[in-house]
Amino acid sequence: MNPRRQRLLLIFAGLGVLGLIAALVLNALRSNLVFFFSPSQVIAGEAPGGGTFRLGGLVKEKTLRREADGVTISFVITDRTHDVPVRYQGILPDLFREGKGTVVQGRLDGGVLVASEVLAKHDENYTPPEAAQIMGGGQMPREKAGQTLPSVMSP
Repeated sequence: MNPRRQRLLLIFAGLGVLGLIAALVLNALRSNLVFFFSPSQVIAGEAPGGGTFRLGGLVKEKTLRREADGVTISFVITDRTHDVPVRYQGILPDLFREGKGTVVQGRLDGGVLVASEVLAKHDENYTPPEAAQIMGGGQMPREKAGQTLPSVMSP
């Protein structure tokens, strides 16, 4: 083989290895992506039927039920338009309350979201614009009672 063919073979082999690495990285990223949906979007069928996703909204009042085993909890997440029942097995965060915002991650099973993780919203002063729009609040105020809300980044 002459040196030119060796160089071309080496370049094509290098490109093949880079392509394989890129495909593996993209596949790993795609399998770890978790999308956020509102209860209205879940009811409309926009959420993946068999895949994991996050559901955000308010815990509906008077829907929190604990099973006799003490670890299984069921409740309903609402966006004030539609409701999605949730079942979770584990310990809830300390800030988890009825009427407060929460995000749960899990899979749909027969119309019930079987949650693997429950996150409680810790501060009612700030809501991401996407979540505020989903909840029907539109734009969140920049000031509250004449005070500027704390910034996300502190010096």
